[in-house]
Amino acid sequence: MAINPELLDILACPKCKQPVTLTKEGDGLVCTRCKLVYEIRDDIPIMLIDEAKPLKE
Repeated sequence: MAINPELLDILACPKCKQPVTLTKEGDGLVCTRCKLVYEIRDDIPIMLIDEAKPLKE
């Protein structure tokens, strides 16, 4: 199940408060400013800075 578009509209990076976008694979949320990816597990975005992974460009 994909993330709800309404939820995606209100989610923001917890570090810089900028909007996040869905990865191409749909398995994470990307903050381009912080260059972090927040994983989506069991259709739940894990929006914890300590759990974020660096963005691979």
